[in-house]
Order: sequence, then structure tokens, then C-alpha cells
Amino acid sequence: MNYIVLDLEWNQSNTGLEPYADKLPFEIIEIGAIKLNSDLTMISEFSELVKPVVYHELHHITSKIIHMKMEELMRGEPFAKVLKNFLRWCGKEEYMFCIWGTQDLTELQKNIRFHKLKPLADGPIKYLDIQKLYSLAYEDGKSRKSLENAVDALKLEKDIPFHRAFSDAYYTAKVMETLKDKDVFRMVSYDTFCPPKRREDEVKVQFDTYFKYISREFGSKSEAFLDKEVASSKCYLCHRNLRKKMKWFTPNGRNYYCVAYCDKHGYLKGKIRVRKTDEGRVYIIKTTKFVEKEQVDDLMEKREHANRLRQMKKKKMKK
Repeated sequence: MNYIVLDLEWNQSNTGLEPYADKLPFEIIEIGAIKLNSDLTMISEFSELVKPVVYHELHHITSKIIHMKMEELMRGEPFAKVLKNFLRWCGKEEYMFCIWGTQDLTELQKNIRFHKLKPLADGPIKYLDIQKLYSLAYEDGKSRKSLENAVDALKLEKDIPFHRAFSDAYYTAKVMETLKDKDVFRMVSYDTFCPPKRREDEVKVQFDTYFKYISREFGSKSEAFLDKEVASSKCYLCHRNLRKKMKWFTPNGRNYYCVAYCDKHGYLKGKIRVRKTDEGRVYIIKTTKFVEKEQVDDLMEKREHANRLRQMKKKKMKK
């Protein structure tokens, strides 16, 4: 399998007044990529500019960062042609995208949809977030360094300027090479620009310390929580459905938590994030992991605090 290390540059509006600005907040202006083989050896490269159709003026910050003029961009090729060239370059052999962070694949698919081209995929795309893997290998797994800071920390040679699509793909590939023996590539990520459409397409994957579930689309949040798979608390080690010690609650309206108990493996914490599609439907990203009693106590305090806030809100509404 090959690895496609991808980086994009995009432009945005200075005023928000351009036609279609609401439909395409970030217009891709450059695609850069490095192809690695299964041994993480660089075997090919890709770099093309995209001629803009929405924003005909560079955002002032974008211009400073990438050191490019609009005249140069206007000599680029239409997005459809650049995408076709890029996908042809990716090749027919199996490959996995690798990006620094989480945003590039989402923005690529948004641009594809805006131009009414064939979707990149009809469901979630599995990829490697090299920024996350760098943190897992060298830091605490939670912090997120900039690409240039990571290159500096690893004392890698800086032989071309940063902040262009090809150069950032190049440096991401260089960082990725250092992870070869770090046993982190199994920690894959999923871009959910296209959520699963059917139950059989839902994502269920077990990692070392947690389990992830990505649901199909539902018409509403209440419909989603009525689904047994969404609402369940299953031990991902012994595969038994567990009785909840703490039912699903939300402290902020965005994330939902629950706690169950497995006689064999201990307390299981569930976390649900409700995501909306552009069409107004919802899907669920649920993670479950085993935690210590102290974390359970913290969740109990959060639940009690959330309950107090709801009671105060009800009292105010009655007045």
C-alpha cells in the first residue's frame, strides 16, 4: 500500500460579499502531495495551482503566509482538471491519505461538491493524522504542535520554505518517516464529511485504550438516541451489554456522557458527539473507554452541576 501525504492551500473572502462565499468559505488554490511506498520511501511528488473562480482577490493573511500573488494563481488550471490530474497521479494501487491535522480532506471534499464533481468517497475516509501521531509518539498524545515546530523539534533539515502546499506535504512526509518504528500507524482517523449511509456501513473500530463508533445518519438527535447501538454501553473487551450506572446526560448541549460498569473490566465511560450534516440530518460519533473511579466522580459532579443549571433555568421561565 502507498501513502499519499497531502497538503492544500486555500483562499477565503476579505469581505464575505462575493457570490457563493457562503457555499465555499475556503477555495482551494493549490494541491501538493508526496507519494510514499510501504517502506515510507518517497517515490513521487505532485504540485499544481488551481485557478480561482470564487475569490479573485487573495485574503490579506493568506497572501502574507504563502507569498503568492493573484497573477500567479490565475495561471493555474481549473479545479476539475487539477483534481483529475491529482487522482490519476495517486494511482490505482491501494493508498491511504496522510495529512497534518484534520481539515484538508474535509475541505477537499467541500470543493469537489461545490464544483459538482464525483465524490471522493460515499462514506467516511480512513486516513492518518500525522500531527496526532507525532504527539502520540513524542509528546502526551493530546498536544498539537505546528508542522514547523515539529520539524524543529526533530532537528530535520529545512531545505525549502514552509507554507506552500508542496513544501508542507514534503515536511509532513519527513516527519512521518521518523514515526516508522513508533508503532502509531494503527491509530487511524476518519474524515466524516460523508457519514455512513446504512447500518452495515457504520464504523466500529477498537484501539488500544478505547473503542470508536460512527453511526449512520438520522433525521434528528432524538431519533438517534432511540437507536439501540447509539444508546448502548457495551464492553468492547468482553462484548457484553452493560447496565448503566449513570445514564446519558449533557453538561453543555454538545457532548453527552454516560457510565456503565463491567464486573470484569471496571468502569466504562461513554462519550457521544452529535454532528450535523449540511442537509440538517445528524450522525453520532461515540467513544467508550475504561476509566478510574476518580473520573466517574468528576462526571457525577458535572451531571449534578448541569441539573442545577436546568432547574435554575426552569425557575426563571416560570417567573
